[in-house]
Amino acid sequence: MINLNANISSVSSMTNLDAIGTAKVKPAGSESGFAETIKAVEKHISKIDDLQQSSDISIQDLLAGKNEDITSVVSAVAKADMSFKLLVGVRNKLIEAYKQTMNMPL
Repeated sequence: MINLNANISSVSSMTNLDAIGTAKVKPAGSESGFAETIKAVEKHISKIDDLQQSSDISIQDLLAGKNEDITSVVSAVAKADMSFKLLVGVRNKLIEAYKQTMNMPL
């Protein structure tokens, strides 16, 4: 059985979304600023990139005959795919929130 929960929770922790997908707004003057948030997002994007690269390496190893365990290759590909889909979903939510903010009357 493939367990993807660890990677999903680590990627979803980069967002500040609640269960229904709406953003939680921190009050002004909170200890975490915009720069820290951007650094955290960069760190999580780097982790997702590492998953993608390790997935590619495991596929190449399988094709070259270095690795006979197809289960580990499928697991690596599934983890990379799930984390990338979650990243795209977060990006879409951020774009939607930006559009709603821009459409607010002054």
